[in-house]
Amino acid sequence: MGETVKVRELGKRYGAKKVFEFLDLSFGAGVIGLLGPNGAGKTTLLRCLATVLRPDSGRMEIFGLDPARRAQRTELRRRIGYLPQNPGLYPHFTAQAMVDYVARLKEVTDRRVRREEVQRVLAEVDLTEAAGTRVRKLSGGMRQRLGIAQALVGDPQFLVLDEPTVGLDPGQRMRFRALAARLGQDRTVLLSTHQTEDIAALCDRVIVFDEGRVAFDGTPSELAGAASGRVWSSDTQPGTAQAFWRTADGRYRVVGERPPGSTAVVPTVEDGYLQFLGTGVRA
Repeated sequence: MGETVKVRELGKRYGAKKVFEFLDLSFGAGVIGLLGPNGAGKTTLLRCLATVLRPDSGRMEIFGLDPARRAQRTELRRRIGYLPQNPGLYPHFTAQAMVDYVARLKEVTDRRVRREEVQRVLAEVDLTEAAGTRVRKLSGGMRQRLGIAQALVGDPQFLVLDEPTVGLDPGQRMRFRALAARLGQDRTVLLSTHQTEDIAALCDRVIVFDEGRVAFDGTPSELAGAASGRVWSSDTQPGTAQAFWRTADGRYRVVGERPPGSTAVVPTVEDGYLQFLGTGVRA
């Protein structure tokens, strides 16, 4: 498929606060994970890519279309599925009516086709039995799955998902991973998350975003490898280290300089992430 999304010298500010500037990124087919601390600019970037927010400078090109041009932006929105951080769900709608409403907005005008599409996306997120339940009566995890279902309407070629696994139980998280992996075979799936285990299990590529810049761009295994020789297990609490926390077995996992008497352990994606951010975790 090649590069479907191109970002060149993108910039965005909120008043005097610079979120990012001169940002360059490209995406093709696959599942791309966006990691970063709160306030790093992840949500702002996703909103720009979903054409919800206009950047202040730079250029975006998605499927060869320029969202800065009104006609091309309209065409592009037909090909994008977007899950915002806080999906706007109407509490008095049923799950089925909520998705049907989104399908209408996506210009699925044929009633039979729209009904089949609503049934399809509800089934994808295991909400078929809850189709007639009002949104206000759904659990938090079910509302999150309903938000994912909305993003799937119209079989979009570019999925932009902001924290898609928040509130999902382990079984539903596994179901989402299987769905996203399948979709990523022939389209672009970009998701932001704080769940490093989702990145390790699901993503072909991971981008660590920090203070409006790309701190790392590579595979999950490469991110984990960035902490090679920097992760330790210690019986005693270290006095100085980049990051450490007490594990369930009573030992301390340390990312940083080697504490005396410690042993090396195999690094994870989370270890690599902490290594790049230089986070001073103490727990």
